[in-house]
Amino acid sequence: MIIRKLFKFENAHIVRGCLTDRCRESIHGHSYKVEVLFHADHLDRGQMVMDFSRVKELIKDLIDSFDHSVAIWSGDSKEYIESMQKLSARWVLLPVSPSAEQFARVIFFMADRALKKAVMTNGESGVRVESVIVHETETGYAQAFQADVNNPQMGLLDPREFIFSPAVRAEWREE
Repeated sequence: MIIRKLFKFENAHIVRGCLTDRCRESIHGHSYKVEVLFHADHLDRGQMVMDFSRVKELIKDLIDSFDHSVAIWSGDSKEYIESMQKLSARWVLLPVSPSAEQFARVIFFMADRALKKAVMTNGESGVRVESVIVHETETGYAQAFQADVNNPQMGLLDPREFIFSPAVRAEWREE
């Protein structure tokens, strides 16, 4: 059984190395839609894979961290990184370029970690992240699976390299 929860966030970025000048040379933004899909072969006491309110509780801070912030690739120029950190209170520094593909991998990675730390209280069993779909536009999306998250050819994901600005961290709930 698969369930899906949809989230939304607004974010700005530059994607260095992409084909178009607009994308690789100018900061621009998107209204992202993120679908997080969970799978389980077992239903809980409420006859659900997991209560949607619990799913939202687990993922909300993660998604909100990217909302109205600037996603910055740590491989970008020092001048760009420092200027974005200086000029924006809300920023996220990532070890990979902030493309839709990498957002899908990063969100999968972080959602999977949050799910593994979660205390199941209603008989949930074997729940796992199936995939994450990041819609960058109405017509284009990227979808990540576990194999993509662990693929070193797509860039290593180390949580110690996900750096969130003090303004973003200040809004996190304590778990």
